[in-house]
Amino acid sequence: QVQLVESGGGLVHAGGSLRLSCAFSGSSFGIYRMGWYRQAPGKQRDLVASIISDKSTNYADSVKGRFTISRDNGKNTVDLQMNSLEPEDTAVYFCNAYRLLGPINYWGKGTLVTVSS
Repeated sequence: QVQLVESGGGLVHAGGSLRLSCAFSGSSFGIYRMGWYRQAPGKQRDLVASIISDKSTNYADSVKGRFTISRDNGKNTVDLQMNSLEPEDTAVYFCNAYRLLGPINYWGKGTLVTVSS
């Protein structure tokens, strides 16, 4: 069984930075595509960024150039460095682990990011 625990959310002013971390517990971390999703009030949950084991990354257009996703396959963690934050980035951010074989999805409980203008 996989468990994901996010940390690092909080309140920041526009233009500021935050770093989110996700700790993966379970086996075979390397075979999962890891991702960060976000959900603002009244909106659907959308992909922010994802990374696979060879470190290939994918970003939503709205965060390209501002956010960076990284993973440490030795520590079983995935981070999201968020720079130049905007009020529109305010949302609950969820860590996701996706395995193609199954397929199977795991979710963390989320961490709130609030960007004030």
